[in-house]
Amino acid sequence: MSSQPKTLLTPEQYLEIERQAESKSEFFEGEMFAMGEMFAMAGAGWTHNRIVANAVAQFSFLLRARPCQTTPSAMRVRVSATGLFTYPDVVVVCGEPQFLDERRDTLLNPTLIVEVLSPSTEAYDRGRKFEHYRSLASLGEYVLVASDRIHVDWYTRQDSAQWLLTSASGSEEAIELKSVGCRLAISDLYEKVDFA
Repeated sequence: MSSQPKTLLTPEQYLEIERQAESKSEFFEGEMFAMGEMFAMAGAGWTHNRIVANAVAQFSFLLRARPCQTTPSAMRVRVSATGLFTYPDVVVVCGEPQFLDERRDTLLNPTLIVEVLSPSTEAYDRGRKFEHYRSLASLGEYVLVASDRIHVDWYTRQDSAQWLLTSASGSEEAIELKSVGCRLAISDLYEKVDFA
């Protein structure tokens, strides 16, 4: 019995397809994965989208006087060291953004990445995806926001290759994000979020 070899795409082929597609796909090791396909997601729900909208609004407000810019999940990020192309929920870049090419639709140097967790993606976001993100020299912090309760974990890059994990679970708490120089109130992240 013979099996057909899998046809793998080059990053250039992926980008050509992706730039014309109606929906987003991640790319790794020659394969495209429709957003959610890897985890059998039906799509981001209201709570997830509220948290993303709150994060984008808060970072845009808090960083308005700093040389930082915030984008939602429509901004593709390439992890050059591993070859992953992905769409984080929220990206903050401080300083001059660096792009893969003149299309300016694939960011290479995020300073801070936020992922809003769901049951189907939490293991990947905490594990393998974070392994990829850690190889980004520009990345100073990685923020994981729960969508089923009030809880935030954030990893801060230390002087070496180590990352410090800090957690907050109270709506009265705030997180200090050193990489972008701001303090984000947990209550602002979860504003108008109803877990019912």
